[in-house]
Amino acid sequence: MTFSRSTGLALLAPLALALVPQIAEARQPDPIPPPAPVISDAVALSRIPTSLMNQEGLHLVLDRQTRQLMVIKDGRMLHRYPAAVGTDGWETPAGSHRVLEKVAKPVWQHPGNGSQVPQGPKNPLGSRWIGFHRNCTPKENAWDGERYLSVNGCTVAGFHGTPHRWTVGRAVSHGCVRLYEENVQEVFELVEVGTLVTVLP
Repeated sequence: MTFSRSTGLALLAPLALALVPQIAEARQPDPIPPPAPVISDAVALSRIPTSLMNQEGLHLVLDRQTRQLMVIKDGRMLHRYPAAVGTDGWETPAGSHRVLEKVAKPVWQHPGNGSQVPQGPKNPLGSRWIGFHRNCTPKENAWDGERYLSVNGCTVAGFHGTPHRWTVGRAVSHGCVRLYEENVQEVFELVEVGTLVTVLP
């Protein structure tokens, strides 16, 4: 069976996204990255800096290396979820962020032709969107594992569901963080605009 990475690149207008077919024809798609190894709660917690564990309140910590999203509150891990993260060249942005927006039942707009995918089983964002990063730096001829893309305009990274459950736990996105549908719904209810999000490199 052959799978596509089926990305859910999130873009803000005005923008232009272009495929570069002449270059893409000269390069075969990369193999789909393997899922992250299964780890214990103790191993997951050991990778979180002490300074983060000592913070008060609720915050999200995404470990890109282990592809785990942890919900931390007052120094205690409440939940841990497997996550898909950005692929090489489209890494989920590391550093300290905050939840910028929450959208239930988001509509996905195709970045190339503007067509929309309404809420439903084929929507690349699933049933929930939690945005936490905005980047307005253009990308030129950036390889995403399948093709070269150029993006002029702003892109946003966030947590969202996915109809492609097999991608969770892999580094296959354009920077967004894919969660199982049941997990993103839980996270959506826990966070609010302004909740701290830390992405470990």
